[in-house]
Amino acid sequence: MQADGPRACRFGRRWYLNNESWHPSVPPFGEMKCILCWCVSGETHCQRQECPPAACASPARRDNPCCAKCRAPDAPPDAREKVHDARAEAWSR
Repeated sequence: MQADGPRACRFGRRWYLNNESWHPSVPPFGEMKCILCWCVSGETHCQRQECPPAACASPARRDNPCCAKCRAPDAPPDAREKVHDARAEAWSR
């Protein structure tokens, strides 16, 4: 038997349309912003955001709460970003 159209997905107590994406909500933690789920032909697929490994002892999660970035110790935020950009540019040459 064939379906008349694209099937929806049920996740928890909610229904999502085919090709719709969302961040799942898991009680008692709430919305999981680092995980993305999507509906494909009636099947729910979820994936955690992939992050590059941090190459420092104490990474910070200032800009992106899901991925850690290295920071220069005792430097103002703008200076840290400039140092990081300069290093990235030097390595790309």
